[in-house]
Amino acid sequence: MRSGPATGRNRRVSPSRALLPCLALTALFPAFAEAQTLTPEMLRPVRGGFVSPDDLPLRRTAPERPAERVADPSGDPRLRTQDAPAPSRVGQIPTSGLPAANGAGDTGYDSLNRKRKKPKYYPGQARPKPPAGPGSQPPPLVTPVVQGRARLAPPPSEKANKTPLPPAMAGTVSGQPVRKRLPIDPDPFGAVGDYAGSFLIKGAVELSTGHDTNPARLGVPQSSPFYVIAPEFLAVSNWERHAVVADLRGSFTGYGNNLTPNADGTPLSAPLVLDRPGFNGHIDGRLDVSRDTHLTAQGRLLVATDNPGSPNVQAGLERYPIYTTVGSTLGFDQSFNRLQVSGGATVDRTDYQWSKLTDGTRTSNDDRNFTQYGGVGRVSYEVMPGLKPFGEVQADRRVHDLALDRNGFARDSTGGYLKAGTSFEFSRLLTGEIAVGWAERSYVDTRLPRLQGLLTTASLVWTVTPLTTAKYSSDTQLSETTLSGTSGILVRTHTFEVDHDFRRWLTGIGKFSYGTLDYQGNVRRDQTFSLSGELIYKMNRNIWLKGTLRRDWLDSNVAGANTNSTVVMVGVRVQN
Repeated sequence: MRSGPATGRNRRVSPSRALLPCLALTALFPAFAEAQTLTPEMLRPVRGGFVSPDDLPLRRTAPERPAERVADPSGDPRLRTQDAPAPSRVGQIPTSGLPAANGAGDTGYDSLNRKRKKPKYYPGQARPKPPAGPGSQPPPLVTPVVQGRARLAPPPSEKANKTPLPPAMAGTVSGQPVRKRLPIDPDPFGAVGDYAGSFLIKGAVELSTGHDTNPARLGVPQSSPFYVIAPEFLAVSNWERHAVVADLRGSFTGYGNNLTPNADGTPLSAPLVLDRPGFNGHIDGRLDVSRDTHLTAQGRLLVATDNPGSPNVQAGLERYPIYTTVGSTLGFDQSFNRLQVSGGATVDRTDYQWSKLTDGTRTSNDDRNFTQYGGVGRVSYEVMPGLKPFGEVQADRRVHDLALDRNGFARDSTGGYLKAGTSFEFSRLLTGEIAVGWAERSYVDTRLPRLQGLLTTASLVWTVTPLTTAKYSSDTQLSETTLSGTSGILVRTHTFEVDHDFRRWLTGIGKFSYGTLDYQGNVRRDQTFSLSGELIYKMNRNIWLKGTLRRDWLDSNVAGANTNSTVVMVGVRVQN
């Protein structure tokens, strides 16, 4: 056999041999051999381009609106002819075949700025407020639900009795930036005051009237109506360094009735005219030498009378004699990191008026006048924030104008006290200071025993709830007396107080006081009790209304010295 390419023509398939069977099939089955008609739709590069639009399974059943009919440039048959060339795109703006914003919804951004559809609301339904400025999002519309049903509109009570606010303060001005929320005022009805230069000045006056069943604290009560005028003044500096504070408080108590003298002609143990003034004021200053060194000063003034029912009150008086105490203190305050040392020198002068008797004569009280010189020192150390133990010592000397008093006793003396305690602040719920010590006073006259006793001082504030506050205070004093053979009076007082705010403008105060009076050198021992309730209605920052009911008792081991009284008082306080 010869190798190489085939050269015989008999073995090749000729075109005529393949054409003959096709013609035979066409003649026998003409219906199955029909060819498709070439149409322009066959060349459309879209879904359904090879199917007639009427035969599409996703064809539209409703007639198209003119606005929804979109012209497709690629459907033009003239652009699909094989003879004409395709149009040039050089210099032409590209188009996507759909008009601008054709797919925008009813709401949202529309480049053609067409009018949007407004939302529909039910009658009475709350509508959202317009945005505060350009680009701001409108506040969400929250429909409150009450008992499972949507509330269409807020009740009128939510907008009733509301103080109108300026739009700028309420934050409703269009485009206004968000205002920073102010801190909550702890005393929304407190005095605001006025500025005079760099001083904040607050003033107030209380006008009260009432009835006292035993104003003179006699064994046989005699009642009388009374009135009280009590002005107040407070000035505080607002300096970056140094400080000055002036706190002045006065009062005058007047009674509508005078006491009736005894029928047997014996003098009363109380004056016939019970009117008496009162004043207690001090001015404090601080000079900041450096960050840790300060110089302090204080000037003080006390104007008062003997307390009603006191054995120091002379029998047969026309009215109470007034005494004044003027004093000052110069001191320093030095800090060594957590250690603080303070001290000061004090001087006080006490003067009594002459007593006016019912028979028109006057008697001297010069034996009660004295000058006191003293000093006080205190050392404290801050163990931890909120806990600061301290120790304090005080010493003084009293020099009377007369060497002997009306009973022939020499009352010049030296005395002082020593106490230790701590000041604390536990999570701002319990704050205050408490101390325990010893106090005593020795007299020049050896016939007078030493006046001494346990000393307790405390000032505690317990915030039970944001609306309820409990307070406790305690104090111990060594007081002078005119009783023959008696060194002095060791006075201890304890006061419990509870304040509760029923509303921000309505406050109730309950107070109970207990005290003991130990007349050393004498057999007399007194106990005092006082129970009171007070209600304060704060109309605004400038006007308060007050009502007070108080019951006082004095229990003594001396026959005929027990007394009791009931006081009812109403008043108004005007402040700024």
